[in-house]
Amino acid sequence: MRADRVFAYGAAAGLLGDHLLGDPRRGHPVAAFGRAAGAVEQLLWRDHRGWGALHTAVCVGGAVSLATVATSALRPSRTASAALTAAATWAVVGGTSLAREAGIVGRALEAGDIEAARARLPHLCGRDPQALDADGIARAVVESVAENTSDAVVGALVWGGVAGVPGLLGFRAVNTLDAMVGHKSAKYRRYGWASARLDDVAGWPGARLTAVLATLAGDDPRGAVRAWRTDARRHPSPNAGPVEASFAGALGVRLGGTLSYGGRVEHRPVLNGAGRAVAVADIDRAVRLSRRVGWLALGVSVAGRLLLKGPKS
Repeated sequence: MRADRVFAYGAAAGLLGDHLLGDPRRGHPVAAFGRAAGAVEQLLWRDHRGWGALHTAVCVGGAVSLATVATSALRPSRTASAALTAAATWAVVGGTSLAREAGIVGRALEAGDIEAARARLPHLCGRDPQALDADGIARAVVESVAENTSDAVVGALVWGGVAGVPGLLGFRAVNTLDAMVGHKSAKYRRYGWASARLDDVAGWPGARLTAVLATLAGDDPRGAVRAWRTDARRHPSPNAGPVEASFAGALGVRLGGTLSYGGRVEHRPVLNGAGRAVAVADIDRAVRLSRRVGWLALGVSVAGRLLLKGPKS
């Protein structure tokens, strides 16, 4: 088995495993990384960018080093290498958990149980659920599905295509650290700066690929392109902008607008202003689009791996 086929078979098996099994209920490797990163933070935290950069280097470097050692140890066996790739892919992608959480909120809204929907929304995003009505919750879910398609699926596959298992684990480490310390709270404004900037860099290719694939796989390719070109740059996030704008155009809905995080109100630009307001049924449409984008991203990443490795390995 050629080395490039190791990634192809392993990544496909891992993505299929996520589709069939979802995340483990206990002992998730990403949760273990989070606990380790939290312990490192307890040792290093200072209200200073330099200490935050050291935290990022230690945690991401440790994940990449562990993956590199495991890859090297198993390289003589193509079967073992493919199994490692499958396990790593299954561990770092989260498409099924994303779809499940979105579906739970959607079903609560369909049943008219807005309190249940509010209670479940924090599993998807950091919005203040009590500040949202049913339409606002539906919009928050669609936006979270769009953004997490890039963060939880496509970005990892892209870096896996570039660097194999170290790329898969390295991307997830960066993304997890950003979620932990990359926000602009008083505690992490300086300490989390390096993690946030590294996440912007690491997420850049996956976000653009997500936007391209959402355009190709959505119901309205022209609308997706138009929203991406017109509105993406107005979003405060360089990576969420293209993803959310392309999803909005592809689904024919409006995203963005006023939202609340931790009691702080933000007035974000409207994405695809010509679209209609998000309805509860659009949650399932967004999940189906996310699924299509994920499988297309696997194909693109495998093709990219073949090109990087060349005709022989």
